[in-house]
Amino acid sequence: MDFIRPATLAEALRAKADMPEAVPIAGGTDVMVELNFDRRRPPALLDLNGVGEIAEWSEVDGRVRLGAGVPYVRVIGELGDRLPGLAMAARTVGSPQIRNRGTVGGNLAAASPAGDSHPPLLASDAVVEVASVRGARTIPITEFYLGVKRSALEPDELITAVVLPPADGPQQFSKVGTRNAMVIAVCSFALALHPSSGTVGTGVGSAAPVPLRARDAEDYIAGELSALWRSPAPLADSVLRRFGELVGSAARPIDDVRGSAAYRRHALAVLARRTLGWAWHDYCEGKVTACA
Repeated sequence: MDFIRPATLAEALRAKADMPEAVPIAGGTDVMVELNFDRRRPPALLDLNGVGEIAEWSEVDGRVRLGAGVPYVRVIGELGDRLPGLAMAARTVGSPQIRNRGTVGGNLAAASPAGDSHPPLLASDAVVEVASVRGARTIPITEFYLGVKRSALEPDELITAVVLPPADGPQQFSKVGTRNAMVIAVCSFALALHPSSGTVGTGVGSAAPVPLRARDAEDYIAGELSALWRSPAPLADSVLRRFGELVGSAARPIDDVRGSAAYRRHALAVLARRTLGWAWHDYCEGKVTACA
């Protein structure tokens, strides 16, 4: 197995073009597991740790551009106020060692439906930036996931960044696992309130072949909140429960060793109901939930 170590993004893209089968590695928190268990044996690893262009974040035209190589620990420490939902999800990833190495870019590249960063990216309507020697393009997050561990990336492309708006209202993230920490999600859910547009974003993880949005639930709760954005009032329990039911019905789960399909639907309904309650309470109190 070859080990390719480019120093710039241009060198990395050229290497990927010359050998599309080369597997990118940054934190290695997913790739090394597959190598250690002999689930994958690529002809080469493309080490992106020396590529400085993907290792920073910035604000461009009022949006946050998060480089694919920025580790979770920096998302938590530096972006908890701007991207609270993503920062909350980052806090649930693995151990401190994993959060020091793992990246949102790597989570996207793996395209596992259980990835913790996917639901908040969906809830915030993120856009994925990718590049190759042929040029750069953007992919809406809802079009990025094609199947279990399959994405819209072409063989010669690398993820360079993910772009999303800073929070304009409270955000939440919750997940259920077989234990409290260092666990793959049985199911997960993210919520983002967007009072500036009168909309609500959702993201469902580990409950379908791909991460997805609960569109019917979004439309329902946006209608319920339409008269409340300017004059906030507590939500009726029936509204919270109906929102949870719609989120649960959006899922397409399976039975596996971590949980049954029925349990996942039930758990998602509970997560959705609770996260909406927390987020709306924060909105009524005039807070934009921060994670720091």
